[in-house]
Amino acid sequence: MPSSFRKGAPVMEGLFFTGDSIVEAMNIDKIAPASGEVLLQMKASGVCGSDLKNFKASKSEKPKLSELKVPGHEPVGVVVELGTNVGDLSIGDRVMMHHYTGCLKCSMCLIGYTQMCLVAHEVYGSTAHGGHQEYMCVPAYTCIPIPEGLDFVSAAACSCGTGTAFHAVKRLNPTGLDTVAIFGQGPVGLSATMFAAQLGARVIAVDISSYRLNLAKKLGASEVIDSSSHNAEQVIRELTSGEGAECTLDATGIPEVRIQAVDSAKYWGKVCFVGEGNTTTFDVSAQIIHKQLTILGSWTFSQAGLSEVANFVIQRQSPMDKLITHTFQLKEAQKAYDTFISGETGKVILTMN
Repeated sequence: MPSSFRKGAPVMEGLFFTGDSIVEAMNIDKIAPASGEVLLQMKASGVCGSDLKNFKASKSEKPKLSELKVPGHEPVGVVVELGTNVGDLSIGDRVMMHHYTGCLKCSMCLIGYTQMCLVAHEVYGSTAHGGHQEYMCVPAYTCIPIPEGLDFVSAAACSCGTGTAFHAVKRLNPTGLDTVAIFGQGPVGLSATMFAAQLGARVIAVDISSYRLNLAKKLGASEVIDSSSHNAEQVIRELTSGEGAECTLDATGIPEVRIQAVDSAKYWGKVCFVGEGNTTTFDVSAQIIHKQLTILGSWTFSQAGLSEVANFVIQRQSPMDKLITHTFQLKEAQKAYDTFISGETGKVILTMN
């Protein structure tokens, strides 16, 4: 039983990854908000690829049950209770959560990048209880208003994966004159395809899943490449008069694919790395310096950046209904994760009544 459970305390249901790809529901405390905090009634919580290492870990790798944290780092909900010293939120407000805390004083926190806090930070859904629960107690400053017209499931997508893609594409800054090759068409890559196409770029989507390549077409890709049967770099060059793409983006984190993203960029091109993990070795002179490439790393977004992507989605009518292919109730979380790891999905969201 998680350590937060106390006999006689008000309880609610939360989910836990208990090992070997198992999701279990358990009763945990429904905590009252402290000073500077609010209690959210959860409405949606996204399923993200970065959850999967924790989801798949064996029981032998897990800490004791009392130390497990509720996963889910794309939480959205409605404010139902205010702690003291909360002046900028009201009961009934619909909010997304920027799922990090920081010291609020260092240079990174002051620009809204609490995940890059120079002192210490917490990550909700990892080091602190996340959104896969019925209620969630959070610092008021992490709550970002959901703009009118944006539904809860779309807001959850924006709260990490889709928002991460938006800001990666923004850093590449493509125009309608540019070709953008996007490697990996999971939820982040698909979101990047959607946004780059909306900005007018010609998008080449690369993946090994026919399901996700077809979905990329629906989201605006001009061409798609099945890299399980074709040399992606060669096809990209054929499609760009032999020169390569002005911009490339890797959403896989796979070393070989990162190299393809670099090699598929034209002279003076830009490459953005979004997919996490692994080590990749480059011939820096031949592959980067002599091509005059700009190499970018893009990691999530600021608090203001979460608001920015949500407003873009509303104002530009981004086709979130095509991106979000599956929704499941909280009690169906096992099915949600099993479906997601099949690879036959776009974005997957858990919803709460």
